[in-house]
Amino acid sequence: MAWYTIAMKKHLGFFIAYPIVMILIIALSLFYLDLANGPIIFLILFLVEAAAFIITSIILLNAKMRYRVLSWVGFFAILFAILLPAHPYEAKKNASYMDNPEKTSVLTIRDGKIQGVYAKGKDVEVYAGIPYAKAPIGELRWKEPQEPEPWEGVRDCQYFAPKAMQAKSNPIMSSLVDIYAAKSYHMDFSYQAIEFMSEDCLYLNVWKPSGDVSNLPVVVYIHGGSLTSGTSSYEAYNGETFARNGVIYIDFAYRLGVFGYFALDELANESPNGTTGNYGLLDQIQVLKWVQANAAYFGGDANNVTIAGESAGSSSVSAICASPLAHGLFRRAIGESSSVVVSTPPHTFRTLAAAKKMGEQIKAEFQCTSLADLRKLPAEQLINTQYANSSMTVDGYALPKTPYEIYSEGNNNEEALLNGCNSLEADAFVVPRFLFNPTGISTIKERVAGELDEEAAEKLVALYDFKNDNDAFLALNEIISGWWFVYPHYSWNKMLEANGLPTYRYYFDKENRWYSGYHSGELRYAYGNVKNDPKTYRFDESDYKLEDIMVGYWTNFAKTGNPNGEGLPKWDAWNSASNKVQRLGETVEPIRDKFEDMYPIFEEYLARSAAHE
Repeated sequence: MAWYTIAMKKHLGFFIAYPIVMILIIALSLFYLDLANGPIIFLILFLVEAAAFIITSIILLNAKMRYRVLSWVGFFAILFAILLPAHPYEAKKNASYMDNPEKTSVLTIRDGKIQGVYAKGKDVEVYAGIPYAKAPIGELRWKEPQEPEPWEGVRDCQYFAPKAMQAKSNPIMSSLVDIYAAKSYHMDFSYQAIEFMSEDCLYLNVWKPSGDVSNLPVVVYIHGGSLTSGTSSYEAYNGETFARNGVIYIDFAYRLGVFGYFALDELANESPNGTTGNYGLLDQIQVLKWVQANAAYFGGDANNVTIAGESAGSSSVSAICASPLAHGLFRRAIGESSSVVVSTPPHTFRTLAAAKKMGEQIKAEFQCTSLADLRKLPAEQLINTQYANSSMTVDGYALPKTPYEIYSEGNNNEEALLNGCNSLEADAFVVPRFLFNPTGISTIKERVAGELDEEAAEKLVALYDFKNDNDAFLALNEIISGWWFVYPHYSWNKMLEANGLPTYRYYFDKENRWYSGYHSGELRYAYGNVKNDPKTYRFDESDYKLEDIMVGYWTNFAKTGNPNGEGLPKWDAWNSASNKVQRLGETVEPIRDKFEDMYPIFEEYLARSAAHE
């Protein structure tokens, strides 16, 4: 006790400051390691180092200052040596989402033999990484997709193929976005490997019920990501639950960004179809052709195909519904949180002139004078272009006119539509833009006018009664949600109604401890992956109940074109007179469209814009 008293008097500053400093260092390091999602070995190494340093500090308590300073220098040197490489590494992703799954028997399809794996429970078979077109590399870069080559032997289909080329995401930033969206933080040191990516990416994945099945409906899902990012292996929309519900489920990768939506006159001139700028869209249509030729091998009915997609995938669905190339390749459509069936779409679509202008800018950016030079550029270099190729266009082949014009003429392909939006669609897009200067009463009109014009901004802002800056912040997000996402679906629904086709429209606003009503928040519910989420703290029984309802709606629609079925709350087809949407949240019921007062303002703006062109 006497020793402790003497030590406390001699090293009072140490005993006060040291625990505070060490707690801060340990907390920040653990937070970083959690966000990085790296191998668990780095966490173990850090904990060992921290424990060793604490013991060393106590031993050196009465040592000369230079030894204590050296111990701190050594501690930080080792700390950085541990933290810097503590990030995920590239690895193949198993299609069963588990290690060492049992393999299926060999299945023969049009182009050869394949062998997949069983999902957990062995009631679903998964076949991943099946080529639906030749690799779009070398001379096939920026050309229409070509039929795949048959192969010899048995193709191993237990791993997802590489995702399409895209800018690399930072795991730290991705984790921070998740924390913001969830409005909560849960420490989780589980390892999340990085998927391989490649320009050789035209592969698809199939989920089917185990055993011999036949004449099952087929759903072909198109992933989102602004046409510049995304993957077919994301757990939120894997097809296990659909397969268990008697649906053959297929998703796939397609060319993105500069590889998928690049346009040049030279490319159009060399194409036998005179096309340029829609290579990703043509990939999606190629998948539907593959399905026609191969669905029966998996027990699917090629005459009962539904296309589905979310975000840019939904924009793509609406474009495929307008493409004459896709006529007869599917029957129904599901669109979640985007559409280009608008006279002037707010995103994901551009004029051919604008597409070609950007193509010339990219050509100059890389100092290329010919297509041959462009095709020689490494994919890893080309993907880092400063120009965003995130829009489809009227190329005269896949889209001879705008989707809006094609729908207006009654030439759309789908016979029924299920579609809708979420309650907080725009937040993830708007908030980062004004992170350091949040929207308030004094700035909201200017920011709305920046998206539309001053007249529209005046009328839209007048719909709200602001009491404080927070009200204005929420209003801006709601207005942009209406303009970017909700109104395009309203326009799409009006077109279906005018063409005498049934459409079912939803509004998703379920609160949970994760993404809630944010953009893409509905995915796990609609595709049956709430119960599959290992992070069980995100959801409760009300979420599992809604998941069952939504899976019922989605799979019934795929089977019959009508989401209604036994045990499900009734969902009436949409009509403009009542303008009721099916709420999917704490309750499931028809409600009045909360955005309907915005639509006339948007339409007036679009008319003014068209008059000024």
